[in-house]
Amino acid sequence: MKLLFLGGTKFLGRAAVDAAVESGHDVTLFNRGETNPDLFPGAEKLRGDRSDPKTRSVLAGRSWDAVIDTSGYFPGAVRASAGALRDAVGRYLFVSSVSAYADFSDGPTEGSDRAALAEDHPDDEMLSEYENYGALKALCEDAVSEAFGERAVIVRPGLIVGPHDPTGRFTYWPHRIARGGDFVVPAPASGRFQLIDVRDLGRWLVDLCEDGASGAFNATHPGFTWAELVEAGLRVTGSDAQPVWIDSSWLAEQGVGEWMELPMWLHDPEWVGMNRTDVSRAVGAGLAFRPLDDTIRDTLEHAETTEDAGLRPDRERELLEAWAR
Repeated sequence: MKLLFLGGTKFLGRAAVDAAVESGHDVTLFNRGETNPDLFPGAEKLRGDRSDPKTRSVLAGRSWDAVIDTSGYFPGAVRASAGALRDAVGRYLFVSSVSAYADFSDGPTEGSDRAALAEDHPDDEMLSEYENYGALKALCEDAVSEAFGERAVIVRPGLIVGPHDPTGRFTYWPHRIARGGDFVVPAPASGRFQLIDVRDLGRWLVDLCEDGASGAFNATHPGFTWAELVEAGLRVTGSDAQPVWIDSSWLAEQGVGEWMELPMWLHDPEWVGMNRTDVSRAVGAGLAFRPLDDTIRDTLEHAETTEDAGLRPDRERELLEAWAR
């Protein structure tokens, strides 16, 4: 197949291009050349900005079987690329997010209501706390669907993790376990969270194009337990770390931040459904998953934690001491 990637050199785009190259597809990358420009020396590289008609003109007169868009965040920019490619590609696969849903009190399905942009939120920039992120993704979905109809493929991933993860969220856990010592884990051990290895998702995006898919798909693992994460982390790292299981209600009372300060943890009843997303349609369409051990091992080797994700050591000590009392 002839595949066009919008982006294609950072995290998910990188993993999808890896899968496409491995499968022998004819790959073209369209991006500004600012992130990892030396990746994929065998691929055709077109430089430009989708929002700029002048640089976007390098796409004119070309054709591809499908375009995979992993870098669309603002509806105006996505509308521009979808319009420019409407007659040039067979289908448009847009990577959205489960954040595009309006309600997370229960697990969303592909038919659940999506987020709407608040009147005081812009549609051409991201707010500092990402309050408009989900609604912007929903508007981007609309732009693709309006241009491509049944030729549109909308993929809504949950938390994407693995090699080259820039966020530090899941990455916190393998690195924290590897450091050893007592560490905070939310109880109960049977509590569940969802994520997807970037390589599994990237491979599946290419598969969807190969299969001529259409419509919307949620894309994440059906779910792991915290006990499974701890066991796999200890197994892979060989660490002497000891999990301290702390009641989730108590953590919330101490003001522990959900999702980022204690990565992947959700306790607020209005948000717990994000970790209960229905992925049956994606699994039926071939989405497959590697063992959690592999994701942990490769995350340790190819992804670093960031300062704004995970409990700081002093904060963790405070919590452990308070819980022990």
